[in-house]
Amino acid sequence: MLIQQQTIQFSEHSSLYDLIVPKENLLRKINDLIDFSFIYDELLNRAC
Repeated sequence: MLIQQQTIQFSEHSSLYDLIVPKENLLRKINDLIDFSFIYDELLNRAC
């Protein structure tokens, strides 16, 4: 996972992600490969 994605805590239950989603799951691989931080930046700009 990318650095900025690791620092964003969306829920106190996000640790369940590691328990429930298998390491070889396609969505986990996509999350590891793509930097979604631009979405976070866009949301910050819209909230102001």
